[in-house]
Amino acid sequence: MTGEPDPAAHFTPLRAELIGLAYRMTGSFATAEDITQEVFLRWNATDRAQITTPRAWLLKVAARLSLDHLKSARHRRETYVGPWLPEPILGPEEPPQQAAHERAQDISVAFLLTLQRLSPAERAAFILHDLFETPFAEIASLLGRGEAACRQLATRARVHLGEAHPRQTVTEEDAQRIARAFFAASRDGSEVALQQLLAGDVVLHTDGGGIRNAALNPIHGVDKVTRFFAGLSRKGRLSHVPLLHLGRVNGLPGYITLEADGLPQTTALDVRDGRIVAIYVVRNPEKLGAVQARLSETFAAGQQDAVTNCS
Repeated sequence: MTGEPDPAAHFTPLRAELIGLAYRMTGSFATAEDITQEVFLRWNATDRAQITTPRAWLLKVAARLSLDHLKSARHRRETYVGPWLPEPILGPEEPPQQAAHERAQDISVAFLLTLQRLSPAERAAFILHDLFETPFAEIASLLGRGEAACRQLATRARVHLGEAHPRQTVTEEDAQRIARAFFAASRDGSEVALQQLLAGDVVLHTDGGGIRNAALNPIHGVDKVTRFFAGLSRKGRLSHVPLLHLGRVNGLPGYITLEADGLPQTTALDVRDGRIVAIYVVRNPEKLGAVQARLSETFAAGQQDAVTNCS
C-alpha cells in the first residue's frame, strides 16, 4: 500500500457522493454501488501521496467508469423490452453536495429519464459541473475534449433539462394522502376516484423488462389510464395486493406492493397542482434488489410501524 496508511480516510466521507454521481449517470443503483466499490479498489492501489485533491480524483474515476458502463450497456438498452425506467430508490437521497443548485437534490424519475436522453458526454459534463462543481478543465481531461467544447456540452444539457417541467414540491401530508388514495382507487378499479386524482394528460409508464407482465408502451390520457386500472381490477389482479411500504420513491410520493407473483413492485407518482401527471411502475425484478434489501433492513430493525399491510 502506498500513500497514507488508511485509504478509507478520504474515501468514506465521499462514498455517498460517488454513488450519487454513478446513479445519475447510469440510472442503476446496483451499478452505482459496483462502480463505487471499483473506485475504492483503484484508490487503494494508487499512490495517494501524489494526489493533491482526493475528491476530484475520486469523482473523475467514478465518471470514467460510468462512461465505460454506458458504452457496454448501449446494446442492452436498445433491445430492452418495453419502457425503460431507472432503478427505484426509497426515500429522499442525500444531496450530492451542498451547492445551491435547484437540480442538486432532484432524483425524480422524470429528471433521471431526461438525463438518460442526453448523450453520455453531455450527461457527464452537466452532472460533474452543475451538480458536483467540477471545473471544466478537469472534465476536459476526462472526456478528451477542450474546455470550450465541455462548456457547450453542459449548455446543451441544460437546454434539454430546461425543456422538462421542474418537479413540484409535495408536502409529506399531501404525498401520503395522494399515494394512499391512488393505491385504493387503482386497487378497487374506481373510475370516478381515479379521474379525480389524475390529470387529463397523465402518462403511465410500466417497466417489466420482458420478465414480468407490463404495458409495452406508455399509456397516455386519463381515460386510457383509468380503463387500464379498472380492467386489472375486474380481472382480480389487484384486489388482494398488500401494501408493504408507503413513502418516497425517487423523492416522489409512492409505495411498494407485494404482487400476486410474490415479488415487489414500486409505484412513484409525479404530482403537479394536486393532480397526478405521471405514474412510474417498476416491476422488473432485476431493478428491485436495492428495494428488497431496504425493506429487509426495515423489518430487521423492528420498524414495523413503517410498514402497512392493507391486504
